[in-house]
Amino acid sequence: MGHGTNRVEDMASPNSGTANARETIVEMHSVCLPPKKTTFQKLKKRLGDVFFPDDPLERFRNQTWRNKVILGLQSLFPIFTWGSQYDLKLLRSDVVSGLTIASLAIPQGISYAKLANLPPIVGLYSSFVPPLIYSVLGSSKHLAVGPVSIASLVMGSMLSESVSPTQDSILYLKLAFTSTFFAGLFQASLGLLRLGFVIDFLSKATLIGFTAGAAVIVSLQQLKGLLGIVHFTGKMQFIPVMSSVFSHRSEWSWETILMGLGFLAILLTTRHISMRKPKLFWISAASPLASVVISTLLVFLIRDKTQAISFIGHLPKGLNPPSSNMLYFSGTHLALAIKTGIITGILSLTEGIAVGRTFASLKNYQVNGNKEMMAIGFMNMAGSCTSCYVTTGSFSRSAVNYNAGAKTAVSNIVMASAVLVTLLFLMPLFYYTPNLILAAIILTAVIGLIDYQAAYKLWKVDKFDFFTCMCSFFGVLLVSVPLGLAIAVGVSVLKILLHVTRPNTVEFGNIQGTQIYQSVKRYREVSRIPGFLILAVESPIYFANSTYLQERILRWTREEEARIKENNDSTLKCIILDMTAVSSIDTSGIEAVFELRRRLEKQSLQLVLVNPVGSVMEKLHKSKIIESLGLSGLYLTVGEAVADLSSTWKVHGQP
Repeated sequence: MGHGTNRVEDMASPNSGTANARETIVEMHSVCLPPKKTTFQKLKKRLGDVFFPDDPLERFRNQTWRNKVILGLQSLFPIFTWGSQYDLKLLRSDVVSGLTIASLAIPQGISYAKLANLPPIVGLYSSFVPPLIYSVLGSSKHLAVGPVSIASLVMGSMLSESVSPTQDSILYLKLAFTSTFFAGLFQASLGLLRLGFVIDFLSKATLIGFTAGAAVIVSLQQLKGLLGIVHFTGKMQFIPVMSSVFSHRSEWSWETILMGLGFLAILLTTRHISMRKPKLFWISAASPLASVVISTLLVFLIRDKTQAISFIGHLPKGLNPPSSNMLYFSGTHLALAIKTGIITGILSLTEGIAVGRTFASLKNYQVNGNKEMMAIGFMNMAGSCTSCYVTTGSFSRSAVNYNAGAKTAVSNIVMASAVLVTLLFLMPLFYYTPNLILAAIILTAVIGLIDYQAAYKLWKVDKFDFFTCMCSFFGVLLVSVPLGLAIAVGVSVLKILLHVTRPNTVEFGNIQGTQIYQSVKRYREVSRIPGFLILAVESPIYFANSTYLQERILRWTREEEARIKENNDSTLKCIILDMTAVSSIDTSGIEAVFELRRRLEKQSLQLVLVNPVGSVMEKLHKSKIIESLGLSGLYLTVGEAVADLSSTWKVHGQP
């Protein structure tokens, strides 16, 4: 196994499987142990890799104390990074984009608050304070902050299952603010403790199905406003909603239906135009507010002729009232508030970070995930004390912000300023705003969440991911929003467990004329090497899969011996395990290797290990398994193992 050269026969022969007469020189290399490290050094490196993969302290090295203070402020408050370079040209772009997204945020804020079963004014409050806080703490230049449909739906459905938003409105409002506080606390904690990998359990397949199912539920809920139904079910499942729609046909209002469908057609048309021609983004951005203004005027003008069209009514003027005294930290519903906060917090955090990174990639800058978690978390914690509910980055508003030419987070400040003016002076103008226009705005916004193309791609690429997507979709649609999400997460975890406990093993062969060894089933030009069974393990080896791998390798051995007997090939002598993809091993895995070697020896078969990585090699060495394997039991490459063992057999006169 030392460093040297041996003359061996080239064993690759795809046609006959016999040795070729041509000889080749193969250089042998020893498998080295990794450099010695203390337990503390290993622990420090491991914790650094897990919690600090981006090495956040690197920029502070070799800096003066003054520069360290400046860098610290920039790290905590990204506004200090770009604030010193801000000029009038950037301000002009941000003002235009800020006013543009304000025209979308105001009607959406009112609409999404009703979706969460909250007073419409809370939606405007949530479009004022959170954007201001995010503009100071957030690292995205294009993220437009405010209420979003999915978080609103989840909060509304979870809280209304236990507390009626109409019969016990004060308690419901307290729970909404408390849930927002716990959502923010959870989000900020993930960022501070650098535990962002927690949200990775919501896979893309899960989110595609969940958002599509939630979008369908949201859309069906809007039939109440579009049809003019007064007595509508508070349930969120597909069957109860449709049952409620058709059992209250007597409440349908033709005036509401006519006006609602008309404005819905206008909003969908403007959305389609902006999607086809991105330069005309301002059409879809302005159409919700324009629809609100026009529909409000129409209802005001016909208010004496018909009472069939319901409208919002009185909205209080003024800034966000403090709500810290309404936070609910004791009582029978505290667990509900915490559960709702965690679920809405995970969903809003996932959406916000995904949206921020999407637009950051388009402009070639980075969004720091941990900073975003802290920014969104602190934003929601502060919002819960100022009459706001859960907010995050909205994809629709962020897309408008990006297309409108936003340069920095100042666009959020401009949007918040426009909302402030609305809160102080314009609230009486929304008195006659019809509920049907809010339903039409929500419908237009959530239609884009049904991504059937992504679902079809899942079907083509990964059937299990498609199954997860469908579990999430139908779980939300037929069971409930939180349980649908739980079912999808459970299926995703099951997938992880299957990969962990039942890892893949592959049989390798040689590509003629090379030292390359690849899958026998994958490459036609690959041939088996007589006397060898070469297997690759494609996962770590530890307690969860060690027994399975041992049994699977023994099965490979039995199948190979049966194939040899059937084809009258050379006798099987050696099992080579390529451990290149084995990233780690524990004591159970080491014990399994010991047991595998013992059972193979009883069958007069040799076990050889190839290319264990540093940490695996170190554990194998400490466990004395290297000594038990002998000098010909460990090699750097499969090619060297085959060459050296074949040469040894030839010297000893073995066929």
